[in-house]
Amino acid sequence: MTDIPQTRLPRFKRDPDRAGAFQVTQRDLEILRHVAEHRFIRSEWIIKLVGGSKQHLIRRLNLLYHHGYLDRPRCQLDYYHEGGSKSLVYGLASRGAGRLRRDLDMPFERMDWTTRNKSIGRLFLEHTLMVSDFMAALEIDCRNRPDIRLLYAHELPQPKGRGNSREPFRWSVDIPGKRRVGVVPDKVFALEVPSPDGRIEHTQYFLEADRGTMPISRSNQKGTSLRRKLESYRRLGKQGKLTPCDGTWVVVSTATLERLNLLSEAEKPSGRKSRLSAVLKSITTPFSTFEIKRHSF
Repeated sequence: MTDIPQTRLPRFKRDPDRAGAFQVTQRDLEILRHVAEHRFIRSEWIIKLVGGSKQHLIRRLNLLYHHGYLDRPRCQLDYYHEGGSKSLVYGLASRGAGRLRRDLDMPFERMDWTTRNKSIGRLFLEHTLMVSDFMAALEIDCRNRPDIRLLYAHELPQPKGRGNSREPFRWSVDIPGKRRVGVVPDKVFALEVPSPDGRIEHTQYFLEADRGTMPISRSNQKGTSLRRKLESYRRLGKQGKLTPCDGTWVVVSTATLERLNLLSEAEKPSGRKSRLSAVLKSITTPFSTFEIKRHSF
């Protein structure tokens, strides 16, 4: 294994010759797998999720970037003009996707991931990071709770009638005032927790990351709003389109506490608490949970 040279490498321009030759290790594959799960993720979370020496992992991230396995989206550039020390944001590059397909049999589409990453804007990146911040914190917290198992979407049974779908957690639902609305969670996950009677409870969650760019409610259902999103999930439950389990919740993570308070005033959170609140200790953004009742599967 060759370490990165001591000379400083450019942050946003690949220089594989100066970075030096290297071989992909099992630990590098673990890094690639975590980045792939989250689309874009901060280096500080990668270091916590993979574990081990921080300096060694920073060197490996540098090598993976300069050799084309990881991307650093350029729309984060303005972060580094604001002063201070910031975590770099990483995304999966084409070479990294190919390596995960080959070595871990992960079903990535054969597309130019590097070009796709270049097309993203700052708002998309910030929204994606809000999701990955939440999920990485949850994964870390679940590791500290051996009684709780975190499952990502690819580990879950597919919803009713979606067995052959490439996007099983994408639905359309009819709501009053608007004929059809698309429902696509920002993230789908589940927690498995032992119940007092010895049974394993399986609870499913749909995460919605709210950066305050849409209104909480509108006078009608024709325009998007947070309340319309929650109503769409409720109708999925009423129409029997969700996977049978021990509970289904929508988690709304907000950028500010003020925003969460406004949402709670307009849409009361469930009286019954989800287990998520007792598990999450590392997340710094406010969030609330809303229970979705299921009917006639």
